[in-house]
Parts: sequence; C-alpha cells; structure tokens
Amino acid sequence: MRATAKKASKSARLPVGKGTRAARAGVVIVTAAKSTKMLRTSSPPMQPIVAPEVPMHLHKYQVGETVYYTSPTFGRAAASGSYTVVKLLPSEGDDYQYRIKSSGEAFERVAKESQLDRA
Repeated sequence: MRATAKKASKSARLPVGKGTRAARAGVVIVTAAKSTKMLRTSSPPMQPIVAPEVPMHLHKYQVGETVYYTSPTFGRAAASGSYTVVKLLPSEGDDYQYRIKSSGEAFERVAKESQLDRA
C-alpha cells in the first residue's frame, strides 16, 4: 500500500500534460546509446601526406625591381612613368597586384600586373 502512495505522490508532482504516460506512472525507460565500431589496427594511425600547394602563377615582378607603369584609360589619370615595386599583393581575379612607388611622389600606388612593363 505504501508503494502505491509513492507512485501517486510522484504523479501528483508532474505538471498536467507534461511527460509521457510511462513517466507519469513512475516507469523509467532506459535506452541504449548508439555504439560506434572502432577499428583496431596493428600500426598507429597516420596522418595523410599532403603535397604542398604549388601556385599556378607567380608574380612577374619582384620587390625592388624598376617597372614602367601605364595609367588606366578610364577614371583618374595617373602619372605614367618609372616606379619601384615596394610590395607584392595578392591577385584580384586573373591579375596580381603590386604596391609601387615613384621617387618623385610621396605616396605609393597599387597597380595591376597588366599595367606594368619591365623598365
């Protein structure tokens, strides 16, 4: 008789409409967790060998090299002339970019590879 009193008190504590019928009756349902199979090998696991990525195209000009800059025909007109490559920049689409500087200017420009020629 005492066991039924405990069950009744447990079910009385559950909010109305919450839980399953088995939970309200005081029945505990245990489900087994999914087990994953482990592979056992005689040797320790190895990382796959990854070949280093080889860039398809390298920069045509190097830092310190003197180049001739041709300003674009559209937009602002820039001073065409001899410039020194200051920094190699990543590509924008198909063209690599360079930071270039003229000895007659106090600032640097960004130019696409297609705008430069060997001086």
